Amino acid sequence: MNPPYTLPLQIQTVRRTGPKFELYVPRVVQAPNAAAQVRMNNAIAGQIQSMLRQLGYTQHPHTTEINGFYEIKTNERGLLSVALNVYGYTEHAAHGLTLIRSLTFDTSTGKAYTLGELFASGSGYVKRISDIVKAQIAERGIQTLAPFASIRPDQDYYVADKALVVYFQLYEITPYVFGFPMFPISVYSLQDLIPDASPIQPMTVNG
Repeated sequence: MNPPYTLPLQIQTVRRTGPKFELYVPRVVQAPNAAAQVRMNNAIAGQIQSMLRQLGYTQHPHTTEINGFYEIKTNERGLLSVALNVYGYTEHAAHGLTLIRSLTFDTSTGKAYTLGELFASGSGYVKRISDIVKAQIAERGIQTLAPFASIRPDQDYYVADKALVVYFQLYEITPYVFGFPMFPISVYSLQDLIPDASPIQPMTVNG
């Protein structure tokens, strides 16, 4: 468990450019733990490369346009949560595609956590979160491509403002017009599922 107060990490913006290519990427610098810093930066670089492959840039670098940026969602209490937004358009395609991927780190170790790793084993987090998402879909009048059943166990998420924000990619559950459906869930409503060792446990502490 992280201490109740941990200094935010220093984040440097790195601009990567090339023909039809412009990316603004976060880089952790001057972190207290050098090994954790390397681990986080490697994970960010790996995620970017995975997105570039999915958008066709790796296979067709001369005919694919890439633009991207990032957003820091949380940088406090030993937690860094960052969202990477990358748009890709390949010549002769009907239209481009935008991806959002996020990484949430324990800054003391540099480990990136999947959604399931935030919760206690056997906690039933998938059903709890799915029920909340289903209720929000109804309350907000969100049109889905099919009746919503469940999140994936490794559903995309980030942490912001003491909320776990579960989200879906374009076309994953909704028509394009709804963009990226995002569902903020207060960490307090999930508190009984979060073990002391979870990197989001400090977010459940008032103050």
